[in-house]
Amino acid sequence: MSREAALERYFAEAAAWDADRAALEARSARRAWWIAGGASGLAALATLALVLLMPLKRVEPFVIRVDSATGVVDVVPALAGRAEMPELVTRYFLTHYITVCERFTFATAESDYEECAAFHAAARNQAWRALWDRANSASPLNVHKDGSSVRVQVSAVSFFKRATGVEDLAQVRYTKLRRTSANASDEVSHWIATVQFVYGDPSNDAGIRRWNPLGFKVVEFRSERETLPPENAAGRAP
Repeated sequence: MSREAALERYFAEAAAWDADRAALEARSARRAWWIAGGASGLAALATLALVLLMPLKRVEPFVIRVDSATGVVDVVPALAGRAEMPELVTRYFLTHYITVCERFTFATAESDYEECAAFHAAARNQAWRALWDRANSASPLNVHKDGSSVRVQVSAVSFFKRATGVEDLAQVRYTKLRRTSANASDEVSHWIATVQFVYGDPSNDAGIRRWNPLGFKVVEFRSERETLPPENAAGRAP
């Protein structure tokens, strides 16, 4: 074999080797891009799955009850669904609301204020806070700073149906018995309250659910003093 032929063969083999190496590097680069793309796709899918699962993640409050006699522990079931409340239940809530929220004694004033707030819709709660503000001259804290107290007795609850068929209005007749001192006689006055109410989801706050486990809400409240004939006023007094 001549020297020129050997050189040509050598250069041909070298060129083939360079071509094979370039092809191998190209295949490696393509493989790396495919792996990187697959990893990015899996990361995107995992992120999407987390985003879709986030609405399902929530805290479910529960109440644990311990029987004082036996020591048995159980979990109080939470109210689920939007079953229509019987009139008897609504009558109870209205009577309880008027009895607690229209009375006043300094010993229970703070507790009564918080309990009544548990039954209020947002707008009613704002009016409630404004009423009890010490800057308000009509605040019960100012009206009764002389040491007087008020008891309440509900005499009647009536329900009304709107033209649309919705039953969310009630009128509550009640009596206020104001006493200025321990030995004084009661000052009796008669009142009628118009209440708009609704049932919503029970609060997740355990303190609020203690007072209002069924989500009863007072949307609007208006109370007016009744002027009764003397014989009727005497007959309705306790």
